[in-house]
Amino acid sequence: MKPRTLAASLVIAAATLLVIAQGSAQQTPSYRDVAVDAAKWIRSTRLQTTFGWTWPADPRDSKTVSTALYSGSPGVMLFLLELYNATGDRSYLDEARKGADELMTKVPSEQGSGLYEGVAGLGFTLGEVWRVTKDETYRKTALRTVKILNDRAAAVGKGVQWSNTTDIISGTAGIGLYLLYADEVLKDPTARALAIRAGNRLLEQGTPEHGGLKWAMDPASPRLMPNFSHGTAGISYFLATLYKTTRDQRFLDGALAGAKYLLAIARTEGDICLVQHDQPDGLDLYYLGWCHGPVGTARLFYQLSVVTGDKTWMTWVTKSANGILKSGIPEQRTPGFWNNVSQCCGSAGVAQFFLDLYTVTNDAKYLSFAEKMTADLLARATRDVTGTRWVQAEHRVRPELLIAQTGYMQGAAGIGMWLLRLDGAQRKRPPFIQFPDSPWGPPRTN
Repeated sequence: MKPRTLAASLVIAAATLLVIAQGSAQQTPSYRDVAVDAAKWIRSTRLQTTFGWTWPADPRDSKTVSTALYSGSPGVMLFLLELYNATGDRSYLDEARKGADELMTKVPSEQGSGLYEGVAGLGFTLGEVWRVTKDETYRKTALRTVKILNDRAAAVGKGVQWSNTTDIISGTAGIGLYLLYADEVLKDPTARALAIRAGNRLLEQGTPEHGGLKWAMDPASPRLMPNFSHGTAGISYFLATLYKTTRDQRFLDGALAGAKYLLAIARTEGDICLVQHDQPDGLDLYYLGWCHGPVGTARLFYQLSVVTGDKTWMTWVTKSANGILKSGIPEQRTPGFWNNVSQCCGSAGVAQFFLDLYTVTNDAKYLSFAEKMTADLLARATRDVTGTRWVQAEHRVRPELLIAQTGYMQGAAGIGMWLLRLDGAQRKRPPFIQFPDSPWGPPRTN
């Protein structure tokens, strides 16, 4: 073979290897790459408004546009902020700002008051946009949400409430957590005092049982859901967090009483801890996610270990994790863990919990399980030229209702946020967004 011919052959071979390598990389994209592709799909669904942009929860139905942090546009904005943190791509920040410009116009007319469903969620989202941009317009509007909550607060008993709902999603506990965020991050001079009054009201609403205290989502409701999103675990978590800020022993006592009740009703044989979905109908139904399962309830146990210094509480965090590890997921689906891969009820929330556990314990089995859950989550994705999304059943009792949503708790924004968290752990990049109801992660920096 002539030298020139040999050189040309080597060039062709090198080019071929490069194409193969690029093809392999495309077949196994990084977690960040998948998050970027999920953002591509979400961006394809956006709707232009007079003031900016918004995103329907279900892109097939423009009427699903919502201001709820749970499923609406705020969760998309937070995902875009985290993408900007992960990639440095300014277009994500610009799009989040367009969403925030629209969201600000909704604050005066927002009817709900809650964290995941109401004005508190709008305030948190705008506060996070301000933390990135330092544009005082967003901070001023977030502070306006605190004033709205002050104006709406109804004096009842020894404290205040915004409705009869006590929970994290739309009730007093979630609003209280937002007020603590507003005190810490927005430096609102009234927020802490209002959070304390919310705590006072919750303390007197607790019902003694099993030597502790329990709370109903609504005292008028016969159904009791004791876990994080609608019950005792979430309310006790708020009280523990309020104690962390105020060092008022009453709030710690209330949080400990709630934990005592939960452990009294929990399934604790062997080395697990699982709390039933509801009373009286779901005594043998155990969810595994954030809303009604150990992913959420273990937040209380972890927060108690932090604020008391008593590491016995970490034992209950570990047992909560064991309840998931021994369930057989993701290979097996249980009645409390169905075709759902999102933050609230499914795989993304479970995986996030195990990464959080890994960060505080350095136990490799937790990281391994987070990666295992994520591999299953990725296998369930739908991918095409519009991007990546997940078609799933939001509701356990309606498995036939399959929708690809855009939002945080039940959609691609929340799943994308999780993928960025796992990518960040690999790259030693701390997360930017930390939700008011989460005890995990580094302190926020303004």
